Amino acid sequence: MSRNAAPAKKVFVTAPSMGYGHLRAAFSVAEALGVRPLRSDLPPLASPGDLKTWNRIRLFYERASRLSTQRGIGAPAAAFLEWITSIAPLHPERDLSLPTRSAHTLERLAAQGFGRHLAARLAAEDAALVSTFYAEAIVADRAGREGVHCVVTDADVNRVWAPMRGARSRIRYFAPTRRVVRRLSAYGVPGEHVTFTGFPLPPSLVGTGDEGPLLKNLAARLARLDPRGIFRARLRAKARGHLLPAPRSAASRPPLVVFAIGGAGAQMDLARAVLHGLRDAVRADRLGLALVAGTRKEVAARLGSYADDAGIAERTRILVAPDFASYYRAFNDLLAEADVLWTKPSELVFYGGLGLPLVLSPPVGVQERANLRWILDRGAAVRQGEARHAGSWLLERIEDGLLAGAAFSGHMRLPYDGSRRIAQAVRQGREDA
Repeated sequence: MSRNAAPAKKVFVTAPSMGYGHLRAAFSVAEALGVRPLRSDLPPLASPGDLKTWNRIRLFYERASRLSTQRGIGAPAAAFLEWITSIAPLHPERDLSLPTRSAHTLERLAAQGFGRHLAARLAAEDAALVSTFYAEAIVADRAGREGVHCVVTDADVNRVWAPMRGARSRIRYFAPTRRVVRRLSAYGVPGEHVTFTGFPLPPSLVGTGDEGPLLKNLAARLARLDPRGIFRARLRAKARGHLLPAPRSAASRPPLVVFAIGGAGAQMDLARAVLHGLRDAVRADRLGLALVAGTRKEVAARLGSYADDAGIAERTRILVAPDFASYYRAFNDLLAEADVLWTKPSELVFYGGLGLPLVLSPPVGVQERANLRWILDRGAAVRQGEARHAGSWLLERIEDGLLAGAAFSGHMRLPYDGSRRIAQAVRQGREDA
């Protein structure tokens, strides 16, 4: 954990295990604040009744996510996900503050006692709350707690992220995109309660100053993604001067492709096709490959079986960890080496700010479609090609300098210091309290 100066008073940084996105953001903010992240869906912050509610929500989410990717039988699940996560068009500008069914459901749960235990703990310890999931922030604010902050984790958000009566809320929101700032305003949240910070990326991958890990990793990455210097030759002198020189050893290995399975395990069929598509390039030592199974041993076992079937098991790294804290650290270490991140457009789109080019699989749900549009508009990602030919089109995009360009666009156009900005705002709020 970071040894940054602690806030003036206690701060709870919380997230439930609803996929990896909310936990990932919470761990980064906690690292920046120098505190331990807490699970909001487990004791001591969750009561036995809360625990049952969280488990029901999680089970539904994971089953629906996995089922929605299946051909034919997944259509009803996909349609239901679309309905409950739908986001109204932002334009033309208008009042979108009317609560939706999801907002009413959360209000009903809170009236029945959901989140009351968390609010009591905050009161007992005079603690501020930084939540990366809307429910905790809304129920704590509803209970009258001050110092409640909410970190938004997608490029656009459903109405459920704002309280029933947004104008009366005291929640302080941290927005990863300027569209989220506009969206929350349309939901009735006062403009002075929303701060654009960018997504909280891991401080260990960002660092501080011109000699930090972000620029060092980017320099080495560009050397591998642009071996003939095609992209760098097109950069203006001023832009080239922004880059650190790459170490001589940077190009001594092939580009490393990291394929990350979502927290709900919804991409297993794609993983099998990708392994066969990359087989020849990996065997020829033209690409390196790492597969990310997260905390799921059964997913790691299946990935190992797929790699064995493709004949590249000995050349394929598989990351699996016993718990999220271990996974968070190991995944960040892997990203420091990575040259391409292949994933669905989850919260990982924001990792393009590290100068890491993204290859994106089809989105699952409304939020991921919003994330996909956001990152493609900024030139930091490309859509995946046909998985069975992955080696061919990945190498082509490397040879043409396309992925090097995406890496540089991500670094130049996406915010990367969200964790620092959020930590600074939270500290200032506690000092002013």
